[in-house]
Amino acid sequence: MPEMPTKLAEIVEEFAAAPRDVVLEMLLEYADVIPPLAADVDREGMEQVPECQTSFFLRAEVDPDRSVRTVFDCPPEAPTTRAFAGILAEGLAGASAEQVLAVPDDLYQRMGLAQAISPLRVRGGTAILARLKRQVREQAG
Repeated sequence: MPEMPTKLAEIVEEFAAAPRDVVLEMLLEYADVIPPLAADVDREGMEQVPECQTSFFLRAEVDPDRSVRTVFDCPPEAPTTRAFAGILAEGLAGASAEQVLAVPDDLYQRMGLAQAISPLRVRGGTAILARLKRQVREQAG
């Protein structure tokens, strides 16, 4: 059975081992990972994640070699949500469809974020992951 990508597993471990009082600070560092949506990309074909408190859109693309590319669109004024996406963007870079589907659904709880941020935000992050995995599953067949 495939495992989640090594890079993502390392991020999860780093968070899980961190003292509670620095977790939020660590999380927010990932908000800068998400680049603004490229000028030639629009939200057409992107899926909105209504569970997020802010307007958040995503798209997963499975290439013929089964590697997954992610596209996220999230406003700068939503740093926590951007950080969730940043963790996925960095942790899943170059991952195969099988590795993406192997990511545990309770990823953010495993990172210890449930104690650091509101349940509503954790639910938004969990919804981002669930929709990403569903898109990958649909394309990977």
